Amino acid sequence: MAKCLQNLHTHSTYCDGKDTIEEMILAACEKGLRSIGFSSHAFWKGLPVPKQVIDNYKYEIAEFKKKFADKIEVFCGLECEMHGDMDLCGFDYLIGAVHYLPLGNEFVCFDWSAQDVQTIIQQYFGGDGMAYAKAYYQQLAQLPQHGSFDIIAHFDLITKHCEKVQFFDRSSKEYQWAAIEAAEQLAGKIPYFEVNTGAMARGYRTSPYPDMFLLKELKRLGFGAIISTDCHDSRFLDYGYQDAVEVLRECGFKEQFILTKDGFIPTEL
Repeated sequence: MAKCLQNLHTHSTYCDGKDTIEEMILAACEKGLRSIGFSSHAFWKGLPVPKQVIDNYKYEIAEFKKKFADKIEVFCGLECEMHGDMDLCGFDYLIGAVHYLPLGNEFVCFDWSAQDVQTIIQQYFGGDGMAYAKAYYQQLAQLPQHGSFDIIAHFDLITKHCEKVQFFDRSSKEYQWAAIEAAEQLAGKIPYFEVNTGAMARGYRTSPYPDMFLLKELKRLGFGAIISTDCHDSRFLDYGYQDAVEVLRECGFKEQFILTKDGFIPTEL
């Protein structure tokens, strides 16, 4: 069984995580990870996170990099909402994400619950779930306009609540083409995507993001794969890692990418 090597998508008490940065690092050491990266939200509850909070976050991680240097490598990253509009310098890596849709005069989060999704579809899309899905992928395709991101977060986050309520048909050509078109527009602009088990850990999905048809397209388009658990609770730092490895292998991937002090390097699955 493959062993979890690294997790670059983690959240601490600086945003919506359960554990402090130090508690997350200690858990990563206990689980035998080679390295851990922190990716606090840069855009939270519809607003950019204050600069002072981000500065404190960077400082604390820098201190723990030194403290744990002989035990585990620690990286400082950020999960950036495309509408965040903040200084993205001084991080080891950047994850680009879409959790909010610009609807009317506000940014509307579709990530919280199935009930929220139903309300959004009714209020803004006239009950048309497919139009809602297409709006998400149109936004996702614009990520490179907002920063030099290394990793695309949970590519098909729009499906998070679809196992319980079918807001749109994930097997339809119309839906799949919208997702593939976004992937084609992102190809060559953001090098890596994540196979993300976070929705599995929290009981929303029974398989990792992205769906298999998308994984095959991402491979065809030359994206590199990174495995993450989108961890908000240190107990789940390596949750579903083997599932992610197996789905990547099934889709023809031979390697995943790991961040090191020398950049991202391929590692055999």
